[in-house]
Amino acid sequence: MSGPHAPAHEPLAHEPLPHADAVQTIATVGLQERIARDTFRLVLECPEIAARIEPGQFLMLRLPGRDDPLLGRPFALYDVGSDGTSFSIGYVVIGKMTRLMTELRAGDQVELWGPLGNGFPKPPESNAGPTLMVAGGIGQTPFLAAGREILGAAAYGERGRFEASAHPPELLYGARSAEYVAEVDRFTSRGISVSVATDDGSEGHHGYVTELLERRLHADPRPARVLTCGPEPMMAAVAKLCEAAGVPCWASLESPMACGFGACFSCVVRVKQSDAAEGWDYRRSCLEGPVFRAETLVFD
Repeated sequence: MSGPHAPAHEPLAHEPLPHADAVQTIATVGLQERIARDTFRLVLECPEIAARIEPGQFLMLRLPGRDDPLLGRPFALYDVGSDGTSFSIGYVVIGKMTRLMTELRAGDQVELWGPLGNGFPKPPESNAGPTLMVAGGIGQTPFLAAGREILGAAAYGERGRFEASAHPPELLYGARSAEYVAEVDRFTSRGISVSVATDDGSEGHHGYVTELLERRLHADPRPARVLTCGPEPMMAAVAKLCEAAGVPCWASLESPMACGFGACFSCVVRVKQSDAAEGWDYRRSCLEGPVFRAETLVFD
């Protein structure tokens, strides 16, 4: 299966996956709000993308009328609005583009290209066990839509609405400190349980989120799968723990991108391939990803 709806467990197709449903358009800012330290949620009015985008997919955003920064930046779907005409993204201020984005106000316009990439695979059978979602930093944002889909509470793109899982999804959320923990209530109010770990112990477990995962992988009910997004070292540790426990894991990569549609090769990642000379080959995160089976990835 090819196209933007190709399942994430088939990331090694030799042909690029065309973004058949992607559109280039202008969106209007509906809301900008600070949700944690240096962390914001941006609501964009854009029916064309809201109707197409699926959990785990992303879009490229550019500020119109500017040539610095010239290129767009990738942002994952946070969730689609209840009206079906808007959607939200989350971002952390880390550079010029995101600093400029904090100045956006309701009524301002941005340029968009999307939806892009392959999202999370379809939810497992309703009685298969819970999905664990392991996030670090801003990596929690793709999991609100994923969790609502698993709960049967929302439909996205062409996937439609799925049967509600008998096992609600669980978010294991790691951050530097309590002031960086964003919108836990937005998850819990929708039926997604949240366990927090902070590096300094200011909220939840004092330590790494992977320590929460290690305990949870060996507790009942047994997880059906793990989805993870966040810093690469964290995802590498998550992948190793899941492989040892025999639990399928999918990683949503946060690779830097310049174009978002496979032309520039700036987002390549190493993926294991038995017939390659080095035992791995490059894949473009924007086309074959950003979601990959974690055990196929070669982490540095």
